[in-house]
Amino acid sequence: MKKQEVIFDDLGIMEYQRAWDYQESLLNANVLIKSAVRSLQLEGDSDVSNIDRLPPNPAQQTTHYFLFVEHPPVYTLGKSGHMENILINEEERIARGIQFFKINRGGDITFHGPGQIVGYPILDLEKFDTDIGKYLRNIEEVIIFTLAEYGIKGERSKGETGVWIDAGISGKERKICAIGVRCSRWITMHGFAFNVNTDLDYFNYIIPCGIRNKKVTSLQKELGRDVAAGEVKKKIKRNFLDVFQVTAAAVKNVRNL
Repeated sequence: MKKQEVIFDDLGIMEYQRAWDYQESLLNANVLIKSAVRSLQLEGDSDVSNIDRLPPNPAQQTTHYFLFVEHPPVYTLGKSGHMENILINEEERIARGIQFFKINRGGDITFHGPGQIVGYPILDLEKFDTDIGKYLRNIEEVIIFTLAEYGIKGERSKGETGVWIDAGISGKERKICAIGVRCSRWITMHGFAFNVNTDLDYFNYIIPCGIRNKKVTSLQKELGRDVAAGEVKKKIKRNFLDVFQVTAAAVKNVRNL
């Protein structure tokens, strides 16, 4: 069976709202295609190649994307999050140059900012497994494999989505990658935030992911040195291709890594 193809695009530094809107546009385009195909199937028309009746897509099928991005400082609160997990008032947050958004992913409060690698997979899970739990575990696996390439043992913490270090040692648990997603018609958006050279002071003004008495860390802190973002992205990409058993699409005019 031919592997699914994923378009990789590095958006560079981008404001959170702009990146969110872009994700939504990619998700909605895929949902529109699926809705059109479904409508034809319900009408008993098994030939879904009728271009006049489908959204403009050369292959008349959904497209997978993986977006890399780095955001200016911003706190995002998931749909199940609690405002009390933000520990500074609005005036102080604005004075520190930190934006804030209530968003439509799962999870609670988290931080995005300089030195952090954010990954947004836009995947049609009906072409993989319609299992959100498995999808989240696979994202964790990508980061765990990436950490292993730096000699760091990444782990899961029971009941707490994301990737941790020393997850089973009380008082030493520290989170290095947060994960929160949205899924509509089995199309995913949002994704992970991997602390690479991140200024961890920003986490002092929130209760990260709503989890008390546990720390956050970064690749820089664990290794005691800065790490080139481009190097880490290449490792993440390679591990994503391996874990999800996909190939990178050869697409012109897209900033492929």
